[in-house]
Amino acid sequence: MDRYVRQILAIGEDGQEKLMESKVLVVGAGGLGSVVVTYLASAGIGKIGIVDGDVVEEHNLQRQFIHVGNVGKNKAVSAMEFVERLNPDVEVEVYPFNLNERNVQIVKNYDVIALCADNFETRLIVNDFCVRNDIPFVHGAVYSFEGEVTTVLGSPCYRCLYSSFPKQEGGEQPIMGFTCGVAGSIQCAEVVKILLGMETLKGRLLRFDLRSMEFFEVEYQPKCPLCKKKLD
Repeated sequence: MDRYVRQILAIGEDGQEKLMESKVLVVGAGGLGSVVVTYLASAGIGKIGIVDGDVVEEHNLQRQFIHVGNVGKNKAVSAMEFVERLNPDVEVEVYPFNLNERNVQIVKNYDVIALCADNFETRLIVNDFCVRNDIPFVHGAVYSFEGEVTTVLGSPCYRCLYSSFPKQEGGEQPIMGFTCGVAGSIQCAEVVKILLGMETLKGRLLRFDLRSMEFFEVEYQPKCPLCKKKLD
């Protein structure tokens, strides 16, 4: 417990024990995932699953700091090696592939999902599976200096946020490394709060713009067919 003594002052020994008994799946070990994996492992989460089928490239290191020295290696494997150095008490399960409708069942093995994917297809697959199976997840996304985070606990869900989603996303997106740091840290806080039974961003989308330093919330209600069906 010496590792977590300052944290225990905030959440108590019972809270720390809950974290050490918890299982969290991180979907995407990129910019957001690097931050989330770091702070979840530092907090002493008992088991962390990491899903990512991509390999580390040089341009990733501007924001994906956990992969330093691992260019060419699978990101999930690289993230596991980082966690093993950071906190060997944490069990890590590696899924070196991209999540899709055929393998999304692995989500059932975890208490909370940290959704750090960089594409709408994966977000919607995770959203739909989690909503149908009552698995909480925390969504995060970033673009340039801007970011957003929300927590889905049953309903409303990610589909309720937007009226439509692009079927295809093009090219590399602009991103500042510190934007990932802010959004990823908020995601991690939400994951921990879910595990400890604290109030979260359920039904609220927190958005920020680091150019103007403006943070604001958008409340949203169940309105997608998935949520309406679930609530009927």
